Amino acid sequence: MERYCFTFELVPGQEAEYKRRHDEIWPEMVEEIEKSGISNYSLFRRGTTVIAYCECEPDVATAFGRMGATEVNGRWSEWFEPVIEALVDADGKPFEAAEVWHLD
Repeated sequence: MERYCFTFELVPGQEAEYKRRHDEIWPEMVEEIEKSGISNYSLFRRGTTVIAYCECEPDVATAFGRMGATEVNGRWSEWFEPVIEALVDADGKPFEAAEVWHLD
């Protein structure tokens, strides 16, 4: 299992819409997240910055690769385009946060 944390930015003024869409998350999205090997997935927001944390089996690349290949992920991503301002940097890489310390 690999822990993973990343951040991204919302379009200013879309904070409530972002929350509303997650309050109504599609059951098929949840199912595919779990099937992909992603668990303990949490999203936190501070202003327009979203901080995401999850645990991936067997690792981040495999779990997110599986998820990225699903049809429902494509639909979900497209639906969120007007709400998310910056999901990746100019090179297409996620804004990753390095783990500094962990306590079980």
